[in-house]
Amino acid sequence: MLKDGSIAIDGPSSSGKSSLAKALARELGWIHADTGALYRAVALWLGRTGLSAEQEADICRHLPDRKIAYAIRDNTTRVLLDGEDVTDHLRTEETGRTASRVSQIPCVREFLFHIQRDLGKKGGVVMDGRDIGTVILPDATLKIFLVADARIRAERRFTEMQQKGIPGNLDDIQKDLTERDRRDRTRSLAPLIQAPDALLLDNSHMTIEDAVKWIRQKLPN
Repeated sequence: MLKDGSIAIDGPSSSGKSSLAKALARELGWIHADTGALYRAVALWLGRTGLSAEQEADICRHLPDRKIAYAIRDNTTRVLLDGEDVTDHLRTEETGRTASRVSQIPCVREFLFHIQRDLGKKGGVVMDGRDIGTVILPDATLKIFLVADARIRAERRFTEMQQKGIPGNLDDIQKDLTERDRRDRTRSLAPLIQAPDALLLDNSHMTIEDAVKWIRQKLPN
């Protein structure tokens, strides 16, 4: 089995990218890098400072002063915002919506690009996001484009929120996911698309264990 390299997992919101990438990285003994968490960190910073995603000029002016970085702790990737571990504060619906909007701002993507690329170049990493196989890690050892039925994705997100005690409405969540899909696929900068050499994996009716096994079978020896 491959001892080094990189795996890129792309796909729409709540398709299970992070859960799959985390399980796969654990199976391989690699690092998991959730790139969406970096955009959520930017969104969290906006929320804390009172800026909106529409204030592009102000964001581009002040973002370079921020320090957003990955930190590897116990073989788990954490996200630091100005030295603070904010990983556990990034999964709210509002943060997700804001992250989807700020991901369309060129200066934000440029700011985060190098953080993601540098980690990927080190190898032994499973990275998930929206443009990993097409932009961040175009030479990844294996590329996966993960999809799932919109209703199933909404149900998964709803269950996750319930487990965390976060209120939500299933129909509203599905509507929000559909809007995020449209925004991600139609943005002019690095839209969500399947890389030509990526393998399509529909995990609508698969367990994480099934998906990990499927991907391991595709890895070179």
